[in-house]
Amino acid sequence: MKIKKKLVLSYIRVKFKILSLVSTRKAAAKAFELFCTPLDKSEKRTPSVFMFAEPLHDTLNGKKIKGYRWNAGKPVKVLILHGFASAADKFHRYVLPLLEKDYEVIAFDAPAHGSSEGDTLNALEYSQLVEKVIKEYGPVNRFIAHSFGGLALCLAVENIAHDADTKIVLIAPATETATAVDTAFKILQIKNKKVRTAFDEHIFKLSNRHTAWFSISRAMKNIKASVLWIHDELDDVTPLSDALKVKEQNYPNIKFIITKGLGHRKIYRDENIKKEVFNFL
Repeated sequence: MKIKKKLVLSYIRVKFKILSLVSTRKAAAKAFELFCTPLDKSEKRTPSVFMFAEPLHDTLNGKKIKGYRWNAGKPVKVLILHGFASAADKFHRYVLPLLEKDYEVIAFDAPAHGSSEGDTLNALEYSQLVEKVIKEYGPVNRFIAHSFGGLALCLAVENIAHDADTKIVLIAPATETATAVDTAFKILQIKNKKVRTAFDEHIFKLSNRHTAWFSISRAMKNIKASVLWIHDELDDVTPLSDALKVKEQNYPNIKFIITKGLGHRKIYRDENIKKEVFNFL
């Protein structure tokens, strides 16, 4: 962990300890805001393939959203969804091979990410973006989603028409929001159980949904698409243990690939994984 990040984290921990003593609700609201804020954003760059993309511009909840499209008008459309604190350009290695297959490729920077506006992003908002993109630029019948993008995609797919011919690739998806919240509270060293309870109440107040509802394992019961799920044993961001609970359900429409040593981010850049993805699509 970089020194600057350690100092920021130490400051935040102290701030939450003080705020928790003043008001559990205020502490919970602040914790949720921080939970939805990409503090460690990826560096902005423009890979060559993005230089000849058709720029797409949209709005979501008053925020300007930046998108990219290649091969417009082709019958098979692929939507690429990045993870938290990432951006569409991180998946530049996937674009050319997909274009060579004569697919239309679409990618968007989620709110508060890449070139899109905003300071925060939550699962509900990201899923709304997915639904909007499908409605305005679809129909889309192929998806590649990493990490938080995987959760957003699954929440969106529940609400759109799809069938077994729809193909979804989930790479190290954020399977359970409750697990992510638990991890965030451990990192912030927030041990006050009342703050955690207030945090869950805050989520319900904003979405009319309990924290556990924001779950791929729950959403998967309503997904008919063919799914390729790729996860690494050593993933320290979205733990394999959550994915294995879904695997235990033996869904006939899901194929699992469990890797070892690729972690959370290297996994989608791995050449063998890319081949598996392209073959599946």
